[in-house]
Amino acid sequence: MVTLGEPPPDRRIVFQVRGVSKHFGGIAALTDVSFDVRAGEVLGLIGPNGAGKTTLFECLAGVLPVDRGGVMIDSVAIHADRRKSVLFYMPDTIAPWPAQQVRWVLEFVVGFFGGPADRRATIIEQLGLTPLLDQSIGTLSKGQRKRVLLAAALLAPAPVLLIDEPFDGLDLRQARDVAAALRTHAQQGRTLFLSIHQIIDAARFCDRFVLLSAGRMCGEGTVDELSTLATRRASGSYHDLEEVFLALT
Repeated sequence: MVTLGEPPPDRRIVFQVRGVSKHFGGIAALTDVSFDVRAGEVLGLIGPNGAGKTTLFECLAGVLPVDRGGVMIDSVAIHADRRKSVLFYMPDTIAPWPAQQVRWVLEFVVGFFGGPADRRATIIEQLGLTPLLDQSIGTLSKGQRKRVLLAAALLAPAPVLLIDEPFDGLDLRQARDVAAALRTHAQQGRTLFLSIHQIIDAARFCDRFVLLSAGRMCGEGTVDELSTLATRRASGSYHDLEEVFLALT
């Protein structure tokens, strides 16, 4: 996978995450997580298994209530039920509407969420969905279903997409095509916040990163910014995201 094109120069802050904490009984899933999300960027959420990545996405999207903290826009707290105008969350490993055809699903998303119907044909082409339009969701392979769900997310009108594992189940060619499609939407001003398990994929595709470990923030920034942070916190020199990831988490 390669980075295709450059992110747009607009770097205003779309929303801020401040002090988000979440417990499940006596287990702290998230502790005082804070960072900024900027317009038109591809922001990668990375961390070890069990770091709290999915929990964070569910808290930001309002699927889970937080114990403390929340989402702010222009320093004003935005209640969970109002975030749908800003955020659209696409979970991993879901298979909605298994009996419905792909064509129906995409039309439903446009109609229900008020998405851009004029972009549907372009998104179908970008993600190679034309041969799948008359197939039911339940008959699709994991990779095919992933591309359909990505199309559904891109058809939602919210300016910020939270997508859990966008490349999971895709082969190399499909992953490159999806990366190119997502980058095109980012260049048009869409903000993509992606949870990516593979560090190499994240390094090649994302502009900035949020690092989580055991529910705590370990760093936020570009690879160069995180490398500088790792050098300050630990002895040694760190040059790529894998080294930085291991040093900070």
